[in-house]
Amino acid sequence: MKKITEVGNVDERSLQRGLSNRHIQLIAIGGAIGTGLFMGSGKTIAVSGTSILFTYAIIGFFLFFVMRAMGEILLSNLQFKSFADFSRHYLGDWAGFAVGWTYWGTWVIGCTADFVVFGGYMQYWFPDVSIWYSAIGSLAILLLLNILSVKLFGELEFWFVMIKIVTIIALILTSIYLLSSAYVSPSGVQASIDHLFNPDSFMPHGIMGFFAGFQIAIFSFAGIELVGTTAAESKSPGKTLPKAINSVPLRVIFFYVLALACVISVSSWAGVHADKSPFVQLFVMAGFPMAAAALNFVVATSAMSAANSGVYSTARMLYGLGQEASAPRKFGTLSKRSVPLAATLFSCGCMLAVMISLIVLPNVMVIFTFVTTITATLFIFVWSMILVSYLAYRSKSPELHEQSKFKLPGGRVTTWACLIFFAFVLVLLTLEPDTLRALAVTPAWFLFLFFAYKRSKRAHEKNVMFREAAHAKCS
Repeated sequence: MKKITEVGNVDERSLQRGLSNRHIQLIAIGGAIGTGLFMGSGKTIAVSGTSILFTYAIIGFFLFFVMRAMGEILLSNLQFKSFADFSRHYLGDWAGFAVGWTYWGTWVIGCTADFVVFGGYMQYWFPDVSIWYSAIGSLAILLLLNILSVKLFGELEFWFVMIKIVTIIALILTSIYLLSSAYVSPSGVQASIDHLFNPDSFMPHGIMGFFAGFQIAIFSFAGIELVGTTAAESKSPGKTLPKAINSVPLRVIFFYVLALACVISVSSWAGVHADKSPFVQLFVMAGFPMAAAALNFVVATSAMSAANSGVYSTARMLYGLGQEASAPRKFGTLSKRSVPLAATLFSCGCMLAVMISLIVLPNVMVIFTFVTTITATLFIFVWSMILVSYLAYRSKSPELHEQSKFKLPGGRVTTWACLIFFAFVLVLLTLEPDTLRALAVTPAWFLFLFFAYKRSKRAHEKNVMFREAAHAKCS
């Protein structure tokens, strides 16, 4: 039974707790497996050699503690719908405003990239259909499914992620087959686990190559925090969230470290091409005739999975902003199906607008790469704000920390270690011209947020004064 209360002039229905344990677990896995694993891992191996395995493990190690910090705070108060809510609670309205709008903005741009990627891969089967028609069509389909019910989102994401999991398992099994059969590539390289321990392949481009791997790999984890936006719609958050978060290390080891170790064992570091998918390359080696078509399907569904998550998360984040008067109040309302309809429509409308602007503007790929690099960088800001919120939570609510059954291991020490690591990654991003340019303009986003927050606060204060005056007049 839905509880309906009057908040100002807005009817607030509660979000449905329609996401079961299997939905939450697969959403968490989907957030950890980005499209970049299938298509971008060749480049990371090319620049870092076998040291890339340590790179993914190190990043996964620190992000696990970010997730644990987020989980402890969310479970300390089940009224928190997302990390934007607890940022607002512990750091102030400005923090909730900045985190909420930054996260919303990163997903709007990121989703646009995923829709365009999907459109591009659809041309494999439909070469005469424009990328943009496929991209806009897929946006319309996900919009329709997301406004019907949260359970539909969960089911769709469940099957999208299952496809990615099956693909990675198939890659590992194929690698085992090639290794056991002493496969020799056309270039004369024999499959062997010795490739993993060759000293010459550990840092083939020196320490700078190792650092370059961080610049690429950090973006593969964007979306790992997505499970933090499902807290209000999980049937049993006290059970499902800890289970999803605690399995992050195992997922990183299995889906990243083990999968890429298999690729290197079969191909050797030097045999991996930077501009090709190592997954396709390995399946071709095994004589799988449909490798290109199969991986094309996997990457297309992976892009749709990321876009589906983006449509969901932008709507929930905007819904929370609307409820806190950090966005127009209409966005803080729910439909009869307990779905944030206005927030979903607006978010998808913005994604459509970005797509149209990319069609119109010249030098699309230059602009597109630049903008998406900025959004990926902003994920680091969101992760850092989760950690800063945890420090405030420990200071302001020590009793909740003491009562918690899901404490962050290492507490404040771990938190500071993660913040130092993110600062280190930001320094690394200055070493490449593309990422340096993106970092240089990122302050403009926060300057925009500053003025937007001031304006929003003044508008909210005027509305409060108007309602109080109207109430006094009626009395």
